[in-house]
Amino acid sequence: MMKVILGGLITLSLAGHCFAQTYKPTDQGSLIGFVIKNFGINTKGSFSGLDGAISWDPLHPDQAVFDVSLDAATINTDNSMRDEHLKKEGYFDVQQYPRIHYKSTGVTGPDGSGHYTMTGQLTIKDSTKDLSFRFIVTPLGDDLIFKGDFSINRRDFDVGGTSTISNQLTVSLTVLARKQ
Repeated sequence: MMKVILGGLITLSLAGHCFAQTYKPTDQGSLIGFVIKNFGINTKGSFSGLDGAISWDPLHPDQAVFDVSLDAATINTDNSMRDEHLKKEGYFDVQQYPRIHYKSTGVTGPDGSGHYTMTGQLTIKDSTKDLSFRFIVTPLGDDLIFKGDFSINRRDFDVGGTSTISNQLTVSLTVLARKQ
């Protein structure tokens, strides 16, 4: 419980109140990367176009809210022909589904190693799946850096059909969130 004395006359109890700050994810200083096997060879890529809002109070992480998305058309594998192919209907279908979206439903932690666990829902195209992953938070002045990674099955999101690429891919997040 925190008490504040105003003008020496009034005591205000602030026990149980959340003082969450709002942050905006930014492309500058962030990296949303992925690795997937294609013909047995690791293929790396990234996305940008981050947008959304993050509400975070380190004293009450259980009240955090992450509502973020990225621009699916920004896929970059350092191969422009492959990138154009991945933007088409059989993969990300960026014309019809321009954003990849994640919304948290809960945060727990930190654990003994300083990691938090976030649960939420990931939407790619018209498929939404539950997704939980561990992450860490590092202050950077008034801003925060969130880092974590997770694996997903691309077929759960109808990406790539029966393509020769692996079904499993790993996503690595480093998100710089600026205090608003």
